[in-house]
Amino acid sequence: MKRIVILISGRGSNMQAIVRRCAQDAWPAQVVAVIANRHDAAGLAFARDRGIATAVVDHRAHASREAFDDALGAAIDAQRPDLIVLAGFMRILGAAFVRRFDGRMLNIHPSLLPAFPGLHTHRRALAAGCKVSGATVHFVTADLDHGPIVMQSVVPVLPGDDEDTLAERVLATEHRIYPQAVEWFVRGLLRIEGSIVRQTEGAPQLLR
Repeated sequence: MKRIVILISGRGSNMQAIVRRCAQDAWPAQVVAVIANRHDAAGLAFARDRGIATAVVDHRAHASREAFDDALGAAIDAQRPDLIVLAGFMRILGAAFVRRFDGRMLNIHPSLLPAFPGLHTHRRALAAGCKVSGATVHFVTADLDHGPIVMQSVVPVLPGDDEDTLAERVLATEHRIYPQAVEWFVRGLLRIEGSIVRQTEGAPQLLR
C-alpha cells in the first residue's frame, strides 16, 4: 500500500479530487497526511473530516527558506511517504529539499508547460493570444515549474474569456488529470527516461 502525503496552501481542490478518486477507485494507496503552510488553509478541514492526519508547517515561523524546508521535510518524513503531491502549495522549495524527495514528488501547473511557468498563467496566456491553454502534471525538479511531464490537458481559449473563466475551465481538467497521474504512480505505471515520462501501458498522456 503506497503512502501519499499532499501539500496545500488553500482549499486544496486538487487534493480533494485525489482523496475522492483514491477511495472511489480503490487504489493500492492511502492519503496518509495533508500538510499546509498556513493554519487557515481550508483544505485541512476536508482532510480532518475524512480521518486524514493533518499538520501545519508555517513558513512565517522560520527565519529562512532552508529552515522552513528542513521543518517541512521532517514533517513529511514522519509519514514515511512513497509519494508527495503538491496541490496548490504556494511556496518555492529549495534544491536540497527537491533532491531529498527526487523522483517521488509531483506538481500540477495551470499552463501547458514549458509555456508560462510561475504566476499569472491565465493572464499571460490571454495576453499572448493563445488559442488553447491547459494544465500540466510533472515531476518536481529544482527548476520552478519544470521537470518530466506526466500528463497534460488542453482546453480552448474562447472569445470573451477572462482570467476567471479560463481558470475555471482549466481547473476542471486539473481535477481529472491529477488523480489520473497519481494513480499511475502508485500502480507503478510510470517510467522516467531522461526528460520523458512513459505510461508503461500506453495510456494517453494528453486529455483533450
